[in-house]
Amino acid sequence: MPKPQILLTNDDGIRSPGLWAAAQALSRIGYVTVVAPREQSSGMGRSLPTTSDGIIHEERVQVNGQEWTVYAVGGSPAQAVLHGVLEVMPVRPDLVVSGINYGENVAIGVSVSGTVGAAMEGAALGIPSLAISQQTPIDKHLSYSDEVDFSAAAHFAAYFGRLLLDGKLPPSVDLLKVDIPTDARPDTAWELARLSRQRYFRPLAPNRTSWSDPASIGYDLAVSVDSDPPGTDVYVLLKKKRVAVVPLCLDFTAQVNFNELDQHLRG
Repeated sequence: MPKPQILLTNDDGIRSPGLWAAAQALSRIGYVTVVAPREQSSGMGRSLPTTSDGIIHEERVQVNGQEWTVYAVGGSPAQAVLHGVLEVMPVRPDLVVSGINYGENVAIGVSVSGTVGAAMEGAALGIPSLAISQQTPIDKHLSYSDEVDFSAAAHFAAYFGRLLLDGKLPPSVDLLKVDIPTDARPDTAWELARLSRQRYFRPLAPNRTSWSDPASIGYDLAVSVDSDPPGTDVYVLLKKKRVAVVPLCLDFTAQVNFNELDQHLRG
């Protein structure tokens, strides 16, 4: 049997060590094609900006003595997936993996995540997809810090990637979101969870004296672990210190009784 074809992307950019940790691990279960944003693209969600240039550069990267041919895309993580599927790969991928991200992607803020957004784009194409993130301090989020150990996250990328390749998801699940605690090891337990309804990161106003000065919205950690009920990704990741695995679907429709809601809305 030919090796499964895996499309690997991220939102931290083509030079991210997290990307390469995933590439090495996934190469043990399939043929990996790396198509990732040329620039740091965190927080882009599933956006497809019309301002992206779409230019694709073929590059060669040395990783632990092995040379990889990779493709850097001028665009968002979701656009990197589209270019990878529609232009770069000669065959349709069997699996899309996004990560490994510097920083956890949990709770209701997952729609902001470029890591999750890329996996959602893969799922929207009908391809089994996985988003994987590593819990890190905020000051490491936009870095390529070599202080972050991705070995456990890489193990779980290959582990869940294999499960998806084996067709382990029911039709109602479009993708898996996996978050790895800071001190995880390959033998750390994993647990299915649902999204926490908390706001995990709190937005902070820019520190500037004039609106004409360039500035960005900041953020800090604002979650309350003790107030989160058992079974959420926040509880599993922070309280139990286990790998939090959330099955996601692309159908955002609220799970509500339509007859009751219709009567309520009509008064």
